Amino acid sequence: MLRVLHLVGSPTSEFLAELSRLYARGCLAATADPDRYEPVIAHVSPDGCWRFPTTVDTAAPALDLPAALARIRELPPDVVIPQMFCLPGMTSYRALFDVLGVPVVGNPPEVMALGADKPRARALVAHGGVDVPDGRVVTSASPGAVPELPVVVKPADSDNSLGVTLVRRPEQYGPALGAALGHSGAALVETYVPAGREVRCGVIEHRGELVCLPLEEYPVDEDAAPVRLPADKLARDDDGGLGLVAKGADRAWAVSPDDPVVGPVHEAARRCHAALGCRDYGLFDFRVDPAGRPWFLEAGLYCSFAPTSVIVAMAERAGVPLGELFAEMLGRAADRGR
Repeated sequence: MLRVLHLVGSPTSEFLAELSRLYARGCLAATADPDRYEPVIAHVSPDGCWRFPTTVDTAAPALDLPAALARIRELPPDVVIPQMFCLPGMTSYRALFDVLGVPVVGNPPEVMALGADKPRARALVAHGGVDVPDGRVVTSASPGAVPELPVVVKPADSDNSLGVTLVRRPEQYGPALGAALGHSGAALVETYVPAGREVRCGVIEHRGELVCLPLEEYPVDEDAAPVRLPADKLARDDDGGLGLVAKGADRAWAVSPDDPVVGPVHEAARRCHAALGCRDYGLFDFRVDPAGRPWFLEAGLYCSFAPTSVIVAMAERAGVPLGELFAEMLGRAADRGR
């Protein structure tokens, strides 16, 4: 039996802590198997305290870092599944478990840092032979002149489309920079790729091979919805609970394996996976122009193993059910620990 520690919460943001609990709750329910796994929850809150509750929704005593480390050493877990979406959670907290000698499922902290830094990720995948839109990095101290329009302005290291603006007119550029810099110390200004299609491609290491999963497509329209915004991904219900808007049938759908876009996107995704040094899995977003040419947008290098997780849904379509995917990823991580 594997003792599996689920690392949940966020030391920086209550919103991201809530998002983490949403996915972790789904993972714990879907992968429950008392004959194979003993789940343990470690929750980090925005005040920096650690807790070890019995569920993601129950209370537990607050511990400082030394006490939390002592608790982890007492367990100790066989593997850890990071469920944290903030930058420290994706990097520093994964590195902490590397120091503790607990193998981490998924990408290592240095790869997570690369994926979160959009300009660096662009440079690496471009070096790996993947097309990326022309772009530059600007800051409040050096905003530069208005570029040739249209462009997409986005924070250099933020997710869920926060602070993203399509700029078509010169007077929109300043406010767009302000919106992006409200979420990051730098903004990435990219040439706008016309709204042909927008797809995601997951890649998993499965049975000794690198397997590209069925594509997921999202609706874009040159006039009505040229870029995806936060409201296309997350929203709150009538009770104030956080929900996943992008999972609706009209918000995302599987691309037929016979679609001519599949081959070029799969090849680009393989190159992205290799260029970024991914481990276990990777997820890559592409804009496909009207001529059918895919352009790399960004990498999302995490998987929560909840049924709503994109990689999980893609793997299911490829004939790899969640139980099999979960067992394989945990087994590989445990082997690294040995």
